[in-house]
Amino acid sequence: MPLQVWGMIGAGIAVFVAGLVLARVRFRGASGAGRVIVLGPVFEATALAGFAAEHFLAARDLMPIVPRWMPAPLFWTYFVGAALLAAASSFIAWRHVSWSATLLALLFLIIVATIDLPNVPPHAHERLFWTLTVRELAFCSGALVLAGSVWPSSTSPVSAALMRLGRVVVAATMVFYAIQHFLFPRFVPGVPLEKLTPVWVPAPTLLAYFVGITLLLAGVGLLIRRTIRIAAAGAGLVLLLLTACFYVPILAMEIHSPLAVEGINYVFDTLLFAATALLAGFGAD
Repeated sequence: MPLQVWGMIGAGIAVFVAGLVLARVRFRGASGAGRVIVLGPVFEATALAGFAAEHFLAARDLMPIVPRWMPAPLFWTYFVGAALLAAASSFIAWRHVSWSATLLALLFLIIVATIDLPNVPPHAHERLFWTLTVRELAFCSGALVLAGSVWPSSTSPVSAALMRLGRVVVAATMVFYAIQHFLFPRFVPGVPLEKLTPVWVPAPTLLAYFVGITLLLAGVGLLIRRTIRIAAAGAGLVLLLLTACFYVPILAMEIHSPLAVEGINYVFDTLLFAATALLAGFGAD
């Protein structure tokens, strides 16, 4: 198994365990759907730590993604890894979260602006391109909701507007992904990328429709004030179960194959989407 995979798994597990320990007080103080939502930053930090490790251990493989007009691409690859690790540390320690969440949202927005948007003309008709682009926007928006909810002036009109904007984007992404699940049920569920569901998975179409319906209902629920928390918790919980019961077994079967790196990326990608769903519930009454 490549060192990259070991490093990503080790970083993710370490941050996950530390996050659960440090979130005990906040978890005990929550109730109902809030008990799932309050763990959103822990799952977010776990995925961010995994991707941070990837940036450190496979920097030269990731370096070509940096726009050609930017100098020192290797530096920027390491810089993004350090930024992701810093955000993960802030989330599990629950210190300076307003700043880390804001800067994380800005980082994802910069990725969209510098990497995704310049490629719109040649890829405008490709499903995968739009799947990836709205994914980064959703990650940005989840962090934006968290930032607005924890700023000292979280009751101000600006904070409320940021949380509302973030939820709308996450909701739109869920609806967009739901439609893809209905149209292309043979592709893996959650974040519907180009990987086909393995043949050993029972009832793959039924699974895709179930996840699609969940995302559709959650997307609508995030737009209705009284259902925000249950929608965020429900979607987040389904995506967490999908990560643990679908993508982790796939990784286990591919761990000693050339697909190991792809497998671990799917695990953390889906986990980050689950965390984004949970973050969308922050700040809701």
